[in-house]
Amino acid sequence: MPATPTIIGALLGLGTQMYSNALRKLPYMRRISLSPLPFLLFPCSFLHPWEHVLGMGLGAVFVNQLVKFDEKLKEDLDKMLERARLANEQRYIDDDE
Repeated sequence: MPATPTIIGALLGLGTQMYSNALRKLPYMRRISLSPLPFLLFPCSFLHPWEHVLGMGLGAVFVNQLVKFDEKLKEDLDKMLERARLANEQRYIDDDE
């Protein structure tokens, strides 16, 4: 069960990042060259996958928090409905006596 919201959130984050790059008319995976030999001197700055990874992580966190909020909301609603049902029963039972 927890894998599904995580995967959906990761895809949402990845899609958001790719859409952002498309709106800015950038390639999906941009290259940075800080030197003539970027891969040898700066292996971490060869591509920009960290933007996509960050988007996927934020999307996964967002969807997981949304699922937790929905579950808590359902629990709170059930508690409120139970209290209202008990109050209605007491009111009608007390009126009959």
